[in-house]
Amino acid sequence: MAVDSVLSSPLGPPACEKDVKALQFIEEMTRNADAVQQRVLDEILTRNSQTEYLKRFKLDGVTDRETFKSIIPVVTYEDLQPEIQRIANGDRSPILSAHPISEFLTSSGTSAGERKLMPTIKEELDRRQLLYSLLMPVMNLYVPGLDKGKGLYFLFIKSETKTPGGLLARPVLTSYYKSEHFKSRPHDPYNVYTSPNETILCSDSFQSMYTQMLCGLYEREQVLRLGAVFASGLVRAIRFLQLHWEQLAHDIRTGTLNTLITNSSVCESMGKIMKPNPELADFVANECCKENWEGIITRIWPKTKYLDVIVTGAMAQYIPTLDYYSGGLPKACTMYAASECYFGLNLNPMCKPSEVSYTIMPNMGYFEFLPHDPTSTTTSSPTNLVDLVDVEVGKEYELVITTYAGLYRYRVGDILRVTGFHNSAPQFHFVRRKNVLLSIDSDKTDEAELQRAVENASKLLREFNTSVVEYTSYADTKTIPGHYVIYWELLMKDLNNSPSDEVLNQCCLAMEESLNTVYRQGRVACNSIGPLEIRVVKNGTFEELMDYAISRGASINQYKVPRCVNFAPILELLDSRVMSRHFSPSLPQWTPERRR
Repeated sequence: MAVDSVLSSPLGPPACEKDVKALQFIEEMTRNADAVQQRVLDEILTRNSQTEYLKRFKLDGVTDRETFKSIIPVVTYEDLQPEIQRIANGDRSPILSAHPISEFLTSSGTSAGERKLMPTIKEELDRRQLLYSLLMPVMNLYVPGLDKGKGLYFLFIKSETKTPGGLLARPVLTSYYKSEHFKSRPHDPYNVYTSPNETILCSDSFQSMYTQMLCGLYEREQVLRLGAVFASGLVRAIRFLQLHWEQLAHDIRTGTLNTLITNSSVCESMGKIMKPNPELADFVANECCKENWEGIITRIWPKTKYLDVIVTGAMAQYIPTLDYYSGGLPKACTMYAASECYFGLNLNPMCKPSEVSYTIMPNMGYFEFLPHDPTSTTTSSPTNLVDLVDVEVGKEYELVITTYAGLYRYRVGDILRVTGFHNSAPQFHFVRRKNVLLSIDSDKTDEAELQRAVENASKLLREFNTSVVEYTSYADTKTIPGHYVIYWELLMKDLNNSPSDEVLNQCCLAMEESLNTVYRQGRVACNSIGPLEIRVVKNGTFEELMDYAISRGASINQYKVPRCVNFAPILELLDSRVMSRHFSPSLPQWTPERRR
């Protein structure tokens, strides 16, 4: 029940008195965004004034924005690699940060080349925890009664590695889940998980997934929301249930744990939960043995109000699959974060996925924005950056950050579009990660464009009750001319009405029609690009791709299917699972632009 209106926030009446402070904090930060930004920059530059990096540019303790921008260069990870490598190798001098580097946070492991190592300091955990603490007070404004049940969240850790100098290197979520902030978090009736900490903190992904799913089944009547970090993680959990429901039902029926679960902490925690429940076992078996899994989430967890997953950017691909499994439940994207820094939160988390915008919290770091013109072939000069409060609605920018941990004017690589403001703090729609995915000649196809092409082509599959559940791509330059190869994994809900070869050939053409004019010119006028090819792979292929990535160091929490691949072993895996190949049957439409 909402507290008295006298305590109401401009965001809405808080659900409880505990939420009042959080909502007031959001209002205070966003109303004074520019002043907060100046304070943050002042704090970062003052405390780090004697670092080797800042002394190199002779900043001499000055903290005003104009001097900072005129002296300190805008950089990429490659620019900082020598300094980061020295820290990784054991140099403890104040190179980037006056505070000791406590560990490195790694990128997801799916980017080209080696995983990036992002330096961090202990107090950054406090900042991350602060942002986490704001999520439920906002969600409570939109979804009442979340204190009356639990959340079934599939959360995982990755076993960490150590750098030559002895510092831990691990994904940001592993760092958070293994911290006391998470393990010793105070009880919050609005944010209770079905999974015991021990199941989340188990480094064996099978044992972790199995026991988290088992807990979710035992508490099916208590579950009010399902979640994972990315949409792909929740899809993977449902597929896991499809593969293992018989054993899970057996465990519930007998009250005994699968002998494949050997982690002692997990076994001990599950021992407190498990008891024979033949009625629940029968229910799980009866639901899961059905061929039709449409709406399986609400069939098994009937009180579910929403799915808590990221479905923006490349994760938008999973929306149809999640709609199928959940019966169209709302999908809440609550926060925007990266290994480098946590940025902000969604103040309207129950909006449609296409309308998700994140409000940047100005206390998290110092933010600048490099104007990005999506129609231009040239890169913006890194000298004309815009401050947080000066961005313009409708325009796109590349995010540049300065952090307490020692990143200065660092290009994150995310392209954001300004959708509006909350008070004086801008709100952004995540457009895509920077950098081109596919190129054969002078054509340049990025992730958003490829996603759009897949969506348009997949419309041809609807009458066959078929959808694209996963995809990736490859620029095949071994053929002359080179051509785009798109790997599709399909979900066919009616095997008696599957799409024909001709339909899939037309999907190739539909994709080409959706691509940019430079691509189509290369196909039609220049003959520099060959017909687009779709290779349909066996079901489960992308599961194998993920397992392979995890075996090479990717984090199960942060794993995202790469939308373009060029690593030979991955291509070999994909090609070994191909069931059929299809090519564009004709040229796409293209006409020269009219000269004026």
